[in-house]
Amino acid sequence: MTTLTVSQLNRYIKSVLDEANLLQNIYVSGEISNFKHYPSGHIYFTLKDSASQLKCVMFSSDNTSLRFRPENGMNVVCFGRIGVYEKDGAYQLYVKGMQPKGIGELALAYEQLKETLEKRGWFSPLHKKPIPKYPKKIGVATSNMGAAVEDIKNIISRRFPICELVIVPTVVQGENAKNDIARCVEFLDELGVDTIIVGRGGGSLEDLWAFNTIEVAQAVYNCKTPVISAVGHETDYTICDFVSDLRAPTPSAAAELAVPDINSELSYIEDARAFMNKSVNHKILELTQRLDSLSRFDSISVSLFISPYFEQLALITKKMNEELRNIINRKQLELSKAASMLNALSPLAVLGRGYSLTLHNDAVITSASEVKADDLITTRLKSSTIISRVTEVKYE
Repeated sequence: MTTLTVSQLNRYIKSVLDEANLLQNIYVSGEISNFKHYPSGHIYFTLKDSASQLKCVMFSSDNTSLRFRPENGMNVVCFGRIGVYEKDGAYQLYVKGMQPKGIGELALAYEQLKETLEKRGWFSPLHKKPIPKYPKKIGVATSNMGAAVEDIKNIISRRFPICELVIVPTVVQGENAKNDIARCVEFLDELGVDTIIVGRGGGSLEDLWAFNTIEVAQAVYNCKTPVISAVGHETDYTICDFVSDLRAPTPSAAAELAVPDINSELSYIEDARAFMNKSVNHKILELTQRLDSLSRFDSISVSLFISPYFEQLALITKKMNEELRNIINRKQLELSKAASMLNALSPLAVLGRGYSLTLHNDAVITSASEVKADDLITTRLKSSTIISRVTEVKYE
């Protein structure tokens, strides 16, 4: 009897499974559970049905091509091979590809990204910028071949020929399209155009897929210039449409929304000019008629017209004069009272009672020490002045 080590047994079972052709290219359907996405990029999960479960692993080199985001509870169909992880002795499905069950991969990826960006507020009307009514320069990010770019050029040159077009040839389909569209939008944004039209003609969901990617959505959302999205036909809605400032059902419609019709504008200006002329002429006629009416008044009519105003003026003048006299009388009374008070406090009133003031150099002498012999002094009486010379100063 042969005895095997655990490693030998696991290695043998692995070799048996690896040689089973049926297990090397197999499709397995089930519900995802225990889903984990590690920093390394590898994802681990379990596929289960009502009676059993199967461990699965999908390495980063394989899952980077997924266009949708696997989640717990999602029913999927996985393609891969059955193998044994020798260290644990457990067999598992090494997944090479995965598709949602019952719904297309692209359709699911579209709904997932739409839900994510809507939660971030990228579709909010608060984010939308107004489209300039009279642009001087419009940037167009689309393929330089096909009907879309020709329609845009023809419509804008016909509707608003004074607008300059800057067309940036853009890859709009295929694996590299999403990055090229994003770069072209960023380039036009830095170029300083007034409006950007980004889009392409119609096609299948796969053909339009670049406009349903996070790369294009990010570029449009971050764009400082207003963006008109024009992808596919009228019934086609892309993520780019929701993020943009304005959605046009077709590239032709985008061109019409981007510029006004110069013929309509000129017609509007002509109508406005005619209306202004009519209004001015009507006003001139109205004023002329009023002037004629006034010129027919005789002097008696004019007197009768203005006499009530003269009476009002006379009454107002009378009231003003009365009020002015009252003010003058009050002020005179106040002045008289102030003069009496001032006279009572005046030194002249004191002199009238027999007192005098003696000054030296215009200063009142209050002490004998303020003068000396031979100084001239002035004595002020009520109504006269005496000038004396000091012969002697005595101190008491």
